[in-house]
Amino acid sequence: MTDPFALFDDWYGQARQSEINDSNAMALATADADGRPSVRMVLLKGHGPDGFIFYTNFEGRKAGELIANPHAALLFHWKSMRRQIRIEGPVGPVDDATADAYFATRGRDSQLGAWASDQSRPLPDRQTFMDRYDAMAARFADGPVPRPPHWSGFCVTPHRIEYWQDREHRLHERRVFTRSGDGWSEGLLYP
Repeated sequence: MTDPFALFDDWYGQARQSEINDSNAMALATADADGRPSVRMVLLKGHGPDGFIFYTNFEGRKAGELIANPHAALLFHWKSMRRQIRIEGPVGPVDDATADAYFATRGRDSQLGAWASDQSRPLPDRQTFMDRYDAMAARFADGPVPRPPHWSGFCVTPHRIEYWQDREHRLHERRVFTRSGDGWSEGLLYP
């Protein structure tokens, strides 16, 4: 049996070399408390056997859905490689130290943007956002930008990982790994 995380590292490493833009982009599917689905693109910022991490404003729609219904699905689609990876599992917030450490690596403009944005809420015009950004730049002009209290990360703990490889004549190869106790079981799926 292949380790699903070693296989992810292999495919992800290849994508980092061949994908022109945002090889770490993944579709994040969530559902609200009533089961209504929503999907959007986010960026993978950490991964390993414990899970797959992305960051967001915790006052936005996606965070609200994840708090109300803490399960998600991720999809990596690398068109140039003709591959995709689907990941499903429960979701939880990362700890403050992890969020602080990642926030410190972001560019200053992105840090200020996290303070200025009321993510997913109506915006009357672009200038309103830019004015808020300028106000945050002035507020933190004399030092580092701390992580906003409403900004953190989520970790998707995989319970199912599927590797899909395009093949000629739609005879695709699909390998699926399912968490089984402390380990993983592996199987194939028809295309």
